[in-house]
Amino acid sequence: MKRTHTHTPILFHKYSAQKFKNSTPPLPLPVFHFDIQEMATATATGLLLVVLLLFAATPAPSLAELFVVGGKKHRWAPNNINYTGWADQQQFHVGDWLEFRYEKGKYDVVQVNETAYAACDASSPILSHSRGHNFVFRLNHTGRLYFICSRGYCWNGMKFSVLVQQPAVAPAPHASSASAAAAPGVWSAALAASLGWGWAVVRPLPFRV
Repeated sequence: MKRTHTHTPILFHKYSAQKFKNSTPPLPLPVFHFDIQEMATATATGLLLVVLLLFAATPAPSLAELFVVGGKKHRWAPNNINYTGWADQQQFHVGDWLEFRYEKGKYDVVQVNETAYAACDASSPILSHSRGHNFVFRLNHTGRLYFICSRGYCWNGMKFSVLVQQPAVAPAPHASSASAAAAPGVWSAALAASLGWGWAVVRPLPFRV
């Protein structure tokens, strides 16, 4: 004998139906979307702005100078040049350079102390150079430095001293003009950073020519 299945209809109570009809569906939960790339770009742009503002507020030091001993048209040799007078007319700062142009085998460049300078004594040099051509000496610290030529030429006037001072600092521009001038560059840099452009820093020569 086959068993028959009957489907009993589901009946809802009138009260239950009315309850479901009048109920308010729950509000959907807010969904937050985070774009990691946009967050990274915004962070990089902010850091770039800070760096550029600090750079704009820092006073720029003046460029170092290259001094040809005796003048650009002269060489380090026993001639009619007063090397002491030439040095007294210059202003030397830390970072500047002295260039000695002299002939190899005839002359040399000897750095000595004050006592040896007065006696033209090159027996205990601080520094000695005799390879000729163009010898470039950098002024690394403040104070007075003494240079002579040995082989007897010191007594013929090949000697001088330089007084090295602190590096000169370029005068800072007016605050309003500096901020106005820096603003376009800052915003341009921020825009370029957000677009992913590259930047190159152009450095000047270490000395004026």
